[in-house]
Amino acid sequence: MAVVGAGPAGLAAAVTAADGGLRVVLIDASERPGGQYFRQAAPGLGPARSPAPAPGPASGLGPAPGSVPGPVLAPASGRAPAPGPASGLGPAPGLASDSAPGPAPLPSPASGLTLARGGKAVHRKRATFAALSARLAAHLRDGRITHLPGRHVWTAEGGDPAAGPDRGRDRGYWTLRHVPVDGASTGPAPAPGAPVSGTPAALDATGPGIRVTTARFLLLATGAYERQLPFPGWTLPSVVAAGGAQAVLKDSRALPGRRIVVAGSGPLLLAVAVSLAEAGAEIPVLAEAGSYAAYATRPGTLARNPAKAVEGARLAGELLRYRIPVRTRSAVVRAHGTDRVEAVTLATLDREWRPVPGTEVRIACDALAVGHGLVPQLELAVTLGCTLRTAPDGTPAVAVDDQQRTDIAGLWAAGESTGIGGVELALEEGRVAALSMTASLHQRGQVYQRGRGRTTTTARQRRFADLMAGVHRPGAHWTHWLTDETEVCRCEEVTVHELRQAYELGARDVRSAKLLTRAGMGWCQGRMCETAVTCLAAGGDGSAPLAPARRPLSCPVSLRDLAESAPSAEPGSGT
Repeated sequence: MAVVGAGPAGLAAAVTAADGGLRVVLIDASERPGGQYFRQAAPGLGPARSPAPAPGPASGLGPAPGSVPGPVLAPASGRAPAPGPASGLGPAPGLASDSAPGPAPLPSPASGLTLARGGKAVHRKRATFAALSARLAAHLRDGRITHLPGRHVWTAEGGDPAAGPDRGRDRGYWTLRHVPVDGASTGPAPAPGAPVSGTPAALDATGPGIRVTTARFLLLATGAYERQLPFPGWTLPSVVAAGGAQAVLKDSRALPGRRIVVAGSGPLLLAVAVSLAEAGAEIPVLAEAGSYAAYATRPGTLARNPAKAVEGARLAGELLRYRIPVRTRSAVVRAHGTDRVEAVTLATLDREWRPVPGTEVRIACDALAVGHGLVPQLELAVTLGCTLRTAPDGTPAVAVDDQQRTDIAGLWAAGESTGIGGVELALEEGRVAALSMTASLHQRGQVYQRGRGRTTTTARQRRFADLMAGVHRPGAHWTHWLTDETEVCRCEEVTVHELRQAYELGARDVRSAKLLTRAGMGWCQGRMCETAVTCLAAGGDGSAPLAPARRPLSCPVSLRDLAESAPSAEPGSGT
C-alpha cells in the first residue's frame, strides 16, 4: 500500500498495515514524520530557551530596516511571501498542515522573533508518538515500510469510480508520481526498476525529479490547512496564522511577539493561547467569534466523549493559570500599525457575525495570531474524482464509509481529509483504514472484525467532530467587517472592491471571479483567499460552501520534470 501524508492518520495507518504484513510506502512532504500535531523541534535546538527582551532598538532584537519581523503573513509591502509554516501562511502549495518542510532555522537578532522560554512539549500525546515512532523505526529496519520524506505527490492514476469500494482488490495497482518539495532535482535518477534505499521494486524513477510508486492500495491522509477570513490590516507584519505561530513555536521555540492577541474561532485557539503563554508570551485576550455555550445543545454527544470534556477542562484551567481573558462572540475587525501590528480593534458580534456598533475596543499588542479553523487538503482527492461531502462548518471533505473507503476502488482516506476532527479521530481512522486494507488483501475475517470494532469509536468521535464544526462555522455576515480597500487575495493584491465589481458584472462563482480579477491565481493557489472569494462571489454570503476545483496537478511541478516524465502506466501494469 501507499500512504500519502505522515501525520497522525498516515503514520498510524502505515505502522498498523505493516504490523499486519503489508509492505508500505509512506510519502510525505515533511522531512520528519508526525505532521503538525507531532511536530518536533529542529535538530540541535535545546529543550529550553531563556526569555529574550522585547524586540526593539534597545534590545538589539528589533527588525533590520526593511525586514519582515517574525513569521508574518506578509511583508510591509503587503505582498505575501511564499506560504509555509515558517511564514505563518499555512502550507505551501501541495503541502498539508499534516506535513511541513524541514526544520526552521534558529531565530536571529534580525528576524524579530522572540525566543521562547521553558521546555514543555506543545503536544500532549508524547507517549503515543513515541510508540508510533518506535514501531515505524522497527518496520524501517526490516524493510516493511519505505519512508520517502520531502516529496509531493502531484498525481495518481488507477482505480475505477464505477467499480465501488468492494472491488478494490481486483483493480491492480495505483501509480503515484511525486517530486521533491522544492521542485529541485535530487541527482541522477536510478535505472528504471532499480530499488531505491532498499525499497521494494514498486518504487521506480523516471527522471531527475519525478519518481513513480506503484501500490495495490492507496490511502490519502493529506491533512488540512488553516482557514483565514480577511479584515482591514491583516496584511501587516506580525499578523500570523494561529497554527503558523504554533508551528514556529514547536519548530524553533520562537514567538512572533511578546504581547500576542489570539483571535478567530475553533478549539485550536485554546491550545495556541496556552502554548504561547507557556512559552513566555503575554496573551491580553483570546477572542472567540462563536460561543462555547453551543456545545450544551448536544449533551448526549458530550457524554459519549468524556475525553473531550477532560481536555476542555484542562485547557480552561490553563487559561485561568495564565490569566488569559476569553471573550466569546468577539472578533478582530481591524489591525493597526505601520511597520508591524501595534494594536487591534475587537468588536462584539451578533449571531450571524455582524459587528455590533458601539462595542469596539482597542487592545495594544505586538503580534496577532488569528485563524478560523481548518480546511481539508483535497487537491489529490479531487483530482482522483473522490465524492465529497459538506461538513457542518461548510468545508468540503472526502466521503468515506465506516471502513474509511472512498467510492473509488482501492482508495481509502483518513484523518482531516475526511473532515476536521482532531488527533484522536485521525489516529483511529488511520488504524481502521489499515485494518480494512489488510482484510481486503488477505481476506482475513479476524482482521476485518478488529476494524469493525474500531468503527464504533470513530463514529462516536466523528459525531463530536461534527458538533464542533457546527459550533464554529463562520456566520453568514462576517463580510460586514470588510472595507472596499481590504485585500482579499494577498498574492495578487485583489481587494474587496474589485471582487464586488466582478459580482456586479456577473461573476457568481469562484472561477468567474478569478478570471475577472486574478484572485486565487497566486503562489498559494487560493488557499489563503478561497473562503473569502467564495463568499464575495456569492454576493457576500459568508456561509457559502467551498467547492474545490479539479486540477490535473495537485501541486506545482517544474516544466523540466513534466517533460522528462514517462508516459502514464496502464492501471494494473505496475512499473
